[in-house]
Amino acid sequence: MAMWDRIKDQAKGLQQQSQGARGSGGHGQPGSGSGSGAGGGSKAQLVGLLKTQLTSLKTELKSGSYRDASMAMCALVAAADGSVDPAERQHVESLILQNDVLQNFPADQLRQRFNKHVDQLAFNFQQGRAEVMQEIAKAAKKPTEARAVVQTGFVVAGADGYIAPAEEQVLREACAALGVPPHEFGL
Repeated sequence: MAMWDRIKDQAKGLQQQSQGARGSGGHGQPGSGSGSGAGGGSKAQLVGLLKTQLTSLKTELKSGSYRDASMAMCALVAAADGSVDPAERQHVESLILQNDVLQNFPADQLRQRFNKHVDQLAFNFQQGRAEVMQEIAKAAKKPTEARAVVQTGFVVAGADGYIAPAEEQVLREACAALGVPPHEFGL
């Protein structure tokens, strides 16, 4: 439960920084501050908070590197346990298509990239994982996009109200590939 409280604090801080930075015309650097008091709250509220924070950055998240890294992140989260059954694939694809920020991109592009990565992971998990991590790492050049890719992963992982240990691990690995300190997300 402590991890969720830390993530909730982080999401609040990110949202406040994003709103403050946009008001001054700059780009906020999420994670450089801490939120105040985490008093409770459900995992569904946390995922909602992360979605809200991402939505506030919607106009900034239109690059191909964000799109591609996010689809790779979604595939990696879906396959974190080493496999993706058809129902899980369809569920994650639905989450992607309903995501407000990802609606910046044509649905066919998102589907194609997500399914390509899931197929790679299903065919040869270790090799597919290496390729997916390379795709994720391409977003490291822009800190706002790098953090947004991790946040997208959290939103997908936490959509069911629970982040499994295998999902936490791939989120940590994505943080490393993106040069984002995992502690910013309570990992």
